[in-house]
Amino acid sequence: MAANANRPALIALTALAPISWGSTYAVTTEFLPADRSLFTGVMRALPAGLLLLALARVLPRGAWWGKAALLGALNIGAFFPLLFLSAYRLPGGMAAVVGSVGPLFVAGLAALLLGDRPTLRTLLTGIAAALGVSLVVLQAAGALDAVGVLAALAATASMSTGTVLTKRWGRPDGVGPLALTAWQLTAGGLLIVPVALLVEGAPPALDGRAVGGYLYLALANTAVAYWLWFRGIGRLSATQVTFLGPLSPLTAAVIGWAALGQSLTPVQVAGMVLAFGATVLGQVGPRGGRPAPAGGFAGGGCGAGGAAITSRRQRVT
Repeated sequence: MAANANRPALIALTALAPISWGSTYAVTTEFLPADRSLFTGVMRALPAGLLLLALARVLPRGAWWGKAALLGALNIGAFFPLLFLSAYRLPGGMAAVVGSVGPLFVAGLAALLLGDRPTLRTLLTGIAAALGVSLVVLQAAGALDAVGVLAALAATASMSTGTVLTKRWGRPDGVGPLALTAWQLTAGGLLIVPVALLVEGAPPALDGRAVGGYLYLALANTAVAYWLWFRGIGRLSATQVTFLGPLSPLTAAVIGWAALGQSLTPVQVAGMVLAFGATVLGQVGPRGGRPAPAGGFAGGGCGAGGAAITSRRQRVT
């Protein structure tokens, strides 16, 4: 009874994670150096991972060294660069549309690898969420770029695979979500470092605004947000967690309207209502469902603030 009474509060706290990720776009465009997305990925993941690792004081053991490295690569190390690559090469918002089909990717992979058959309502709700996100962020102008589309699909597939593998592997005995989060952020951040140096060169000089922006991303937007996310996904069903993802691009759109002077058309407002409705419906699941995987699916927002992150030339309108 107490667990059921606390469930709305748990959902609300978990939802703060994708809501926080939705602010990444505004912070990136307004506070951080331009065209340094890989460096930004490193600054988000690695300091947060090391901080959580120091707090958890638990290292992987045995086979979990390899498992943690693979999960970190799928959920962070590969996901971040692929997502940013797609955002810079596609028309504004298209990366968010591709990322919004993540719940359907997870459902398909879970059916193949775990034998979990998705319900018709889950599939229909996932389609509704993707449609709602597309109405919010998709711009008609601009030609599609094949590399960008492939990168967006690969980013979504990477995170979805990490979700299913984490569900299959679970967590080692005595290891909580804080330690597992630390392992993945640290491993993923370390994997991005050589790519960032090779592609973008030496780190840029940072002014006070950039330092403040990176501190926010590393602490509130990543360390705290990921802790809330992993804390929630160990106690909620997979469906409930998955359908919190659309809150990230919706938050990015609201912040763009409220703080950056970007307009919202009636079609976009209708899309927001549809996506939010799908998110709410996704929280109403059968009792006694299996817990979500500890790796979780953060919708495209896990890595880049809702996948609605675009270049300064491709603002979400």
